[in-house]
Amino acid sequence: MLAIAVAAQTTLVAASVLVAAPLDGDRVDGPLRHTLIVLLGLAMGLQNAVVRRLGVPDLTTTVLTLTLTGLAADSTPGGGPAPRPGRRILSVLAMFLGALAGALLLRHAGLTATLGLILLLLAPTCAAAWRLAGSDAAWTRPPS
Repeated sequence: MLAIAVAAQTTLVAASVLVAAPLDGDRVDGPLRHTLIVLLGLAMGLQNAVVRRLGVPDLTTTVLTLTLTGLAADSTPGGGPAPRPGRRILSVLAMFLGALAGALLLRHAGLTATLGLILLLLAPTCAAAWRLAGSDAAWTRPPS
């Protein structure tokens, strides 16, 4: 499932790079804006569905507020048992740093370069996912 999802996400991002490439000054207007929204929205939605299906704890990519709320509500001062605070803090930090890096790259390098970098990061991830999809290791099997 992960290999198929990453391949589809890579394809959607590649299509968005092709859509963004001819843009003048990275200004997105009209139908191109909607095309990019659809392509990247599908890619992100697919990523979220796979993360949810695989059951990765405390890494809900679009529901960051749920992780923050859980961190506060489950904390010792909040009267909770404080389960996994380190992992929750790291997931929030990872998402924040990723968003900051993406925003800085978008501002200084432009849309096409940013999408191109995303594609360059996704391509080896896709290759690795396909390679590991044939593995018999316990962590590669679906949860029972």
